[in-house]
Amino acid sequence: MATSPPSTHSVGVSVPRTDGTAKVTGSARYIDDLPGMPGEIFGRTLRSTVPRGVLRGIRLDPSFDWSDVTVVEARDIPVNAILMISEEQPVLAEGKILHAYEPVALIACPDRLKLDRAARAITLDIEPLPAILDIDTALAGKDVIWGEDNVFKRYLITKGRGDAEGRAASEAGIDAALAACDVVVSGRYETHHQEQLYIEPQGFVAFWDDAGVHVTGSLQCPYYVHKVLKRALDLSSERVHVTQAVTGGGFGGKEEYPSIIALHAALLARKSRRPVRMIYDRTEDIEATTKRHPAIVEITTGCDRDGTLRALKARILMDGGAYMTLTPVVLSRGTLHAAGAYRWQDAFIESVAVATNTPPNGAFRGFGAPQTIWAIERHMDRIARAIGKDPVALRAQNLLRSGDTTATGQTLGLSVGGHACLEAALAESGYHEKRAAGPAVNGRVARGIGASVFMHGAGFTGSGERMLKGKVAIDLLPGGRLQIRTASTDIGQGTETVFRQIAADAAGIPVTHVDFAVPSTTVVPDSGPTVASRTVMVVGAIVEGASREIAERVLAEQAAGGGSFTEAGDRLLSREREVSCLKVYEPPSFIQWDDTTYKGDAYPCFAWACDIAEVEVDLDTFEVTVKNFWSATDVGKAIHPVMCKGQIEGGTLQAIGWALCEEVVWKEGLIKNPRMTNYIIPTSLDAPPFHTTLIEEPWPYGPGGGAKGIGELPMDGGAPALAAAIEHATGLIADSLPMTPERLHTLARTA
Repeated sequence: MATSPPSTHSVGVSVPRTDGTAKVTGSARYIDDLPGMPGEIFGRTLRSTVPRGVLRGIRLDPSFDWSDVTVVEARDIPVNAILMISEEQPVLAEGKILHAYEPVALIACPDRLKLDRAARAITLDIEPLPAILDIDTALAGKDVIWGEDNVFKRYLITKGRGDAEGRAASEAGIDAALAACDVVVSGRYETHHQEQLYIEPQGFVAFWDDAGVHVTGSLQCPYYVHKVLKRALDLSSERVHVTQAVTGGGFGGKEEYPSIIALHAALLARKSRRPVRMIYDRTEDIEATTKRHPAIVEITTGCDRDGTLRALKARILMDGGAYMTLTPVVLSRGTLHAAGAYRWQDAFIESVAVATNTPPNGAFRGFGAPQTIWAIERHMDRIARAIGKDPVALRAQNLLRSGDTTATGQTLGLSVGGHACLEAALAESGYHEKRAAGPAVNGRVARGIGASVFMHGAGFTGSGERMLKGKVAIDLLPGGRLQIRTASTDIGQGTETVFRQIAADAAGIPVTHVDFAVPSTTVVPDSGPTVASRTVMVVGAIVEGASREIAERVLAEQAAGGGSFTEAGDRLLSREREVSCLKVYEPPSFIQWDDTTYKGDAYPCFAWACDIAEVEVDLDTFEVTVKNFWSATDVGKAIHPVMCKGQIEGGTLQAIGWALCEEVVWKEGLIKNPRMTNYIIPTSLDAPPFHTTLIEEPWPYGPGGGAKGIGELPMDGGAPALAAAIEHATGLIADSLPMTPERLHTLARTA
């Protein structure tokens, strides 16, 4: 019998972050901290200043000294396309301009001051054209800028009487179901752009050698960048090397966009034959990069007089911007979450994403779900008003339980924590007592409390994980150590630490005996992207399984030859030279999904939460102060409780910003507030006291005893909870974001 290594337990313990010391002391090297390479030059992007037009030419001032300036145009690119879901987006504009800030040319120079002068010595000859800048104009379809009447993607989900062959028959069925209901309520809900505003702007360093192209940068998904570089530069896989530097935040903004700046740097390095460093300043980063998709959601529902929900009809419109990027994925997620966390007998949910002449929108924490959860949660409050029922009681009455089916027909089984979250949040906050007492008014300040309940699918949608086949490698190192090789990146959320904890417990070794390889496509397998709340739940499960397999080999060696775990591992390594386990993720076999009908198991499981916000509203200025925020969140199993709470509280603060103060100001397709001085986000001084309760309803297929993904979830519920609290305090009903003092004042004036 094999001798077990010393028992260790790090899962469930808030061990010190393995990257904490370097970040606190300032020794961590972000991309612009990396020392310059010999001969390195600096790159810059020249962009359109109009939202739509015809590119007539690029003129270089002949009186300028161009001898040490490298210029790259579209004609210098082997394949002028960014390969994502589609490849209609060019690397550099060629012939037409579809948004302001579209990249047209690239320049590089050893001297930063001369680089600025060179940029002014280039004229972009663009003939402006009328621009389409909003969803309604795009849907009118009179002026087509992309695809089928400006449409990027459509989805349709049907259930019950809404489930019929053909869209018209399905709509007729849901209309009949609504007509049979005692109470029918309709509403329209709007959301806006949001900037990720990660601490570290986009940046890359690129160089070429005999092995091909090498890019290092601030990124989430190394293999996304790898795929784009392969296609645009017409290279084989082994000639593209993508490495993640220490990354200062992403939130989705470093999912697809790094592929563009990495490619720009690589093209300049290719033409100049010198290393190139490209680092955006904050203004360029805000202007050029992707944002959260604005959305309009129209909902009509039917229910019984006692509040039992019956029928749901929803129409979702999203603004994709000028190019598709990841819009179909965002629209899909929003569509799948539009029914909220509630039971519906009959459902008809259709969605469409359209093109406009604004910079492309892309991934952002929650990616589509915050927009539709805002809508359904505000609509639940509208139903409660219509039937005279407490909004939390209405939610509790209709909240999904184990055994219920979702709008896609998925039967919920294990790890359904909605009711546990609701009960915990209500108890912690004293919600019922505060709500029953009515809005507390102290002079010209009113206080109110409001709630939201929500769920978020963890992992890729439907068959996504089965098709992706994410991989992780675990290596045995001398001294009884393990090394994790994965393309899942740490962008501040703590992946390095949590993966070490999972591996350590699986192998029965101390967490200090686990190393984490730098994510580089040259040495790590494709684990899939660091997105969609899949890192811990999905990739962590592969880490766990592979670590356990390596430990079992060492234990077998120990049983055969004796000695300690470390001695047996070194003996095995000496004999075989390399001891490694490459493991591929296999989702549970019962997960069944039909991409054509959009029916079945949309996600392996859901994370659940209840948010309760308590606010004070100044009745003269309509400024909102968040006094307290309670969140009870079902995480399955908290691998690292402190970081788990940190994820929830950080995501909630982003939701507070989206709800109350963050607003991209547009004028004729241009952003008028592209700086941190006038794009206002909440700071630590604006953060309320957070009261975070971790609920553990384990997902049996998750690592560490049942962990689920929660990275997206905290973004979903903050805005509707705040709107409900503002409504309780003031009577003002806000169905559009952001709820700035100016907008609340307008509501008060028109009420």
